[in-house]
Amino acid sequence: MAVCKDNKTNTYFVKTYYTDYTGAKKQKKKRGFKLKREALDWEREFLLQMQGEPDMTLNSLARLYLKDIKTRLKEVTYDGHKHLLDNRILPYLGNKPINLITPADIRAWQNKQISQGYSDAYLKRMNSLLVATLNFAVKFYNLKENPCHLAGSMGKRKRNKITFWTKEEYFKFIALVDDITKYTMFQTLYYTGIRIGELLALTYNDIDLANGIIRINKTVNFKGGKVIFTSPKTPKSNREITIPQLLINDLSNYIEKIYGYKMTDRVFPYTKAILYKELKKKSEQAGLKKIRVHDFRHSHASLLIDMGINPLLISERLGHERVETTLNTYSHLYPSRADELAEKLNKIVPF
Repeated sequence: MAVCKDNKTNTYFVKTYYTDYTGAKKQKKKRGFKLKREALDWEREFLLQMQGEPDMTLNSLARLYLKDIKTRLKEVTYDGHKHLLDNRILPYLGNKPINLITPADIRAWQNKQISQGYSDAYLKRMNSLLVATLNFAVKFYNLKENPCHLAGSMGKRKRNKITFWTKEEYFKFIALVDDITKYTMFQTLYYTGIRIGELLALTYNDIDLANGIIRINKTVNFKGGKVIFTSPKTPKSNREITIPQLLINDLSNYIEKIYGYKMTDRVFPYTKAILYKELKKKSEQAGLKKIRVHDFRHSHASLLIDMGINPLLISERLGHERVETTLNTYSHLYPSRADELAEKLNKIVPF
């Protein structure tokens, strides 16, 4: 191990040796430290990472954890985890050795996040990520126990109440949308319940107007100006959705005005931003309550429930992995059937 000065650049560099997880001896060299102390600190943290000692800082553990999960997650999910660690967790706890992080430290961090006014779902995501990161240390780097377990959780996984429009509210809104592209996109969202990423990933060969079917087999994300296609959210999200005649007509009318397209081209070659401003402008103009683009999915589910569609069919149409997800999300929208049940029982009783 050595920390040396580079007289040409007037900076320090580290040259050290370590044994990797395969048992192989390797050398590591790192340049550009302005102070010798910085070089020594980096060397210590690096060796602790390689040795997996539980007194490494949370910063070091987070790098190891991110490296481990990168090949196991979709890129967009990995980026979300990294963002939360870098911006919501490490600025508060990153410099502490993981074996010195106490439940009181976790509790103080939680209270700080709660005070920022974040949603329950966002708070839950933050907390779950910290739990997972420290569980990684318990499992692989000899941390005795996870302090998060004693600190308790924060936030809730589910929103307290979903927001949606009734069909009357939607009709009032869509009547004001006069741009054919935005109109067709909103119509597709409302009458299929697909996710916005699934809508933007649609290619012409996914739409079968002759048989009234839209095939969902991918989703799309945007990063650094690039369009990134990935598999849908869950295996059950790969599905075929039957569409009503009015949506067949709308899509046909829209596609007729597109020239020179290839079957593998995106039907709606835009980002989510195209709908955000239009939704805000037209909903305010119509005097409607504020909803998100994702809430068109909830509005579709509400429409189907109001029509009396079986929950299993709704679950399959939305691409939920389990019907319980559908029931848990929309249970409060189902009307009480107690009176109907009693009436049917009365009919079979011989008086």
